[in-house]
Amino acid sequence: MKEKREKFSNRLGFILSCVGAAVGLGNIWMFSWKLGTFGGGAFLIPYFIFMAFFAYVGLISEISFGRMIKKGVMGVSELMKEKNIPLSNYLPLISVISVSGIFTFYIIVFGWIIKYFYSYLVIDMNTVNYANYFESFVGTSSSVGWHVLAGVISIGVISLGVVKGIEKLNKIIMPLMFIIFIGLMIKSLTLPGASEGIKYLLTPKWEALANPQTWVMALGQSFFTVGLSGSALLVYGSYTGDDVDIPGSVFHTCILDTCAALLAGFVIIPAAFAFGHNPGAGPGLLFITVPAIFSQISGGKILAGIFFLSVIFAAVSSAINQLEVPVEAFMYKFNVSRRKASIIVGSILILIGIPLDFNMNLFGKFADFMSVILIPLGALIVLTFYYYFIDNKKIIDEVNRGSQNKRGRYIVMAGKYIFVPGTALVLILGLIFGSIG
Repeated sequence: MKEKREKFSNRLGFILSCVGAAVGLGNIWMFSWKLGTFGGGAFLIPYFIFMAFFAYVGLISEISFGRMIKKGVMGVSELMKEKNIPLSNYLPLISVISVSGIFTFYIIVFGWIIKYFYSYLVIDMNTVNYANYFESFVGTSSSVGWHVLAGVISIGVISLGVVKGIEKLNKIIMPLMFIIFIGLMIKSLTLPGASEGIKYLLTPKWEALANPQTWVMALGQSFFTVGLSGSALLVYGSYTGDDVDIPGSVFHTCILDTCAALLAGFVIIPAAFAFGHNPGAGPGLLFITVPAIFSQISGGKILAGIFFLSVIFAAVSSAINQLEVPVEAFMYKFNVSRRKASIIVGSILILIGIPLDFNMNLFGKFADFMSVILIPLGALIVLTFYYYFIDNKKIIDEVNRGSQNKRGRYIVMAGKYIFVPGTALVLILGLIFGSIG
C-alpha cells in the first residue's frame, strides 16, 4: 500500500524549500563573475527581463503541474500514455536522469566544501598554499570520503520526509545563510580598496548590451539559477496544498535567489579587489581565491569557517531537492517506503559518482552533458507536454488556485510562446557556447 502523500506544512516552508532548491553553488561564483564580465550593472537589465518573463513563468509551470497531478515525474508519464504520446514510458525519465546526474557530481563538490569547513576547524589554513592544497585531494582518493559524507547527509535529510526533513532543514538553514552572508558582506565592503570591487559589479557598461553573448549569458543564468529541470520543482509542487499562492510564492523565490547571488558577490568580489585577486576565477574562486582572501583579513580563519558553513547550507539545500526527484519516482514506481527508497537510490548515485572523484576530465564531461544537454531537454519535454497537451483551462485554474491575483491566462500565453521556445533556445545555445549557466 502506498504511503499517504506528504505536504508542506505551510506557505513559508514551501517558499524556503524552493529558495533552498534554487540557491546553489552557481550563485556563489557564477552570478558575480557574469555580472562583472558582461556589463556590470547593465547585465542586470537582460537578467531581470529573463527572470520576469522566463524563469518566473518556468517555475510557476513546474510547480503548478506538480500540484495539478499530485505526483512527480512518473505521473507525467501516465498522462502522456493517456494522450497516446510515443515513448511515454521513457521521455519523462530524461528529466529524472538529468537531475539524478546533477546530484551525482554536485555532492562531490559538496564534499569538497565540507572538507574545507573541517580544515578551517582543525588546521591553520593561513599557512597553506591554496592551489596546491586544492589540487592535493581533487581528482584523488582523498575526495571519496568527503563525497560519501555529503551523499549520506543528503540521504539522511530526504529519509526524514517532506516536513521533518526538507522543510525543517530549509526553515533553519536558509535564514542562517542570509544572516551570515549579510554579516560577511559588511566586513568585505569595509576593507580598504573594496570600492573597486563594487565598481566592477555595478558600474554599467552599456556597450555590453550590444553584445549578443551578454543576453545569452543572462538567459542561461535565469534558467539555471532557479533550478528549472522539468522535475525538481515539479515534485515540490506535488507536495503543495491548494491554498498556496503559487505565483506569489515563485515571485518571492526569484527575489530571494537573486538576493543570495548578489550577497555572495558582495562578499567575494570587493574582498578580491581589496587584496589583488582575480574576480573571474570560476570554481577556483571558491576554493583557491576565497581562502587566500580570508588569510589576509584579521580574524580570517573564523570568518572563512563561517563562510564555508554558509556554502554548506547552500549546497545541502540544493542537493536534497535533486535527490528527492529520483527518490520520489522510485517510491511511486516500486511502492516502497521513503527511507528504503532514499537509501537505495542515494547509495546507487554515490557509487556512480565515485569514478568521477578520480578523473576531473571525466567529471567535467559528465557535468557538462547533464547540465548543458539533459537538464534543458528534460524541462523542454515535460513543459511542452504541459502547455500543448493539457487543457489550458485546467492550467489557468491551477495557477489561479489559492491566488488573489489571477495570472493564469498570462502564464499560459507566456508558457506556450516564451518559455517553451526559450528553453529550446537554452538547449541550442548550450550546445553552441558550452555551459551558459
